[in-house]
Parts: sequence; C-alpha cells; structure tokens
Amino acid sequence: MQDVIIRRAGPEDIETLSQVGRATFTETFGHLYPPEDLSTFLNSAYGTDYLAAALADPRRALWLVEAEGAAVGHALAGPCDLPHPEVGPESGEVKRIYLQSSVQGSGLGARLFETVLAWLERDGRKDLWLGVWSDNHGAQRFYRRYGFNPVGEYGFAVGATVDRELIFRRLG
Repeated sequence: MQDVIIRRAGPEDIETLSQVGRATFTETFGHLYPPEDLSTFLNSAYGTDYLAAALADPRRALWLVEAEGAAVGHALAGPCDLPHPEVGPESGEVKRIYLQSSVQGSGLGARLFETVLAWLERDGRKDLWLGVWSDNHGAQRFYRRYGFNPVGEYGFAVGATVDRELIFRRLG
C-alpha cells in the first residue's frame, strides 16, 4: 500500500470524518442492526455537531487515515468515560478505531493504534481503556497483543439495540 498518511484531523475534516465514520461503522457492524437503529446511531455518533465538539475539545484527538488520497479510516481518543469503578480522572480511552476492510490486514491498524496510544501517553504512561463488542474476537486478540485485558462489560446502545460490550484495560 502506497501513499498512506495517518494525520490528526482538524475542523476542516468534519465532513470527511463523518463520511468515513459512517462508512466504516456500517461496513463493520451495519448488518447487525435494524435500519432505524443504525441511522439513529450514525446521526449521533458521526454527526457534524458531535465531531465539531470532539475536535474543539483539547482533551480529545481525532485522526484520519488516507490511502491514495482517499479517507480509509479514523480514530478517536480522549478521557475515559467507560462505566467502570476504577476509571479515574487521568484514565485515557481509545474510543474509536476503524479501517475499511480493503486496508485491514496490511499493518495499518497497528500503525494507527500505536499512533493513538502514543498520543494518549504523551505526558507519561497511564491506565488506558477501550470498549470492544463481545463477539469481535479478532479485535480482542489485537488489543491483547498490546497488553489490554477484559475487566468488565456494559450495554452499548445502537439506537434501541443494546450490545454486550467488553471493557478492556491496560495498566499504566
């Protein structure tokens, strides 16, 4: 794969972030949900208001992954807001990391994940968290390779559908 760029996104990227976010989530999980639930979730999680607020928050960061000039993935990180009693004010969270299936398996996911981890730990090592769908075993294996382990679970709402999501943690 040539000409791959992982870069911090800015306000000028809101539309691209919305498009690639909707596309990658739908490609990965869209088949699991009734259309109205999927639409409700996408409009909230990848709406321009949400993305503008995330970009304006200095405690959060978004990345775009571009290959051959087209957006093929994205990531979001910031303070942890997962429902676990051990989450503290300094805890960081990998909130989203998605790539189009056409670029998965190329090592790009690892590059993106390592970029996000480095940003989260830019001021020193700390506890890091993430949520992963309970049936996404490939992602769980990937996160375990980076020292993340399951420590809990919660319900993740996609519209009216609630999925079983695992909470993974890596101690700082």
